[in-house]
Amino acid sequence: MFLFFNDTATTEIYTLSLHDALPICLDKLTSEMQAKYQPKKGNRFNLSKITYEIGSPKIYNKGIEFEVSSKIPQDELQGQKKMEKYFNKIKSFIMKGKKKPDSIDMENIVWDVDKDTEKKRDYVKLSYRYKFDELYDEKKIMKESEALKNSPSSKDIPDIPGVVTISGKLVLLSIRDSIYENVKAIIQDFINVNSKVRKEFNP
Repeated sequence: MFLFFNDTATTEIYTLSLHDALPICLDKLTSEMQAKYQPKKGNRFNLSKITYEIGSPKIYNKGIEFEVSSKIPQDELQGQKKMEKYFNKIKSFIMKGKKKPDSIDMENIVWDVDKDTEKKRDYVKLSYRYKFDELYDEKKIMKESEALKNSPSSKDIPDIPGVVTISGKLVLLSIRDSIYENVKAIIQDFINVNSKVRKEFNP
């Protein structure tokens, strides 16, 4: 359950605020990755000839879901069997991680480069779901809220459209920051796993 969301109208307002905040935090992460590595179009970046993509987050009834994906380096792998083996290796390592994805799929994506040329690429797609109560600490929010009521100048809380309480703002900011940190960690783990598996195929 969402803390402080004690009626339908409040929930709708906070959901709208999350819809605004979530893309911003992942756009920030995408920009950081594109600045650090080779930028690609949209939410993608390239590292060592593997393209990664950070999907837009979506809100479902109990929390937030998003996808991240990476291209299988099929130019280095001969035949479908080797690509499937690469995918299964990736899947095995990912499932040993702290946060396991809800699903791991091998997808064939067609990129229409210039409307005359199509590029087919196989990707590993990881789908994650976080429940709202995984993304903030209720006791910490209540403690920080009380502290701000007693000393409003101790922390700069930005205005959030539709959210009037300090507690509500702290919840939304915590969810936004938690999603940013979690996706950042997932992407870094994804990069490390790709590097490890790639070395097994190209010792």
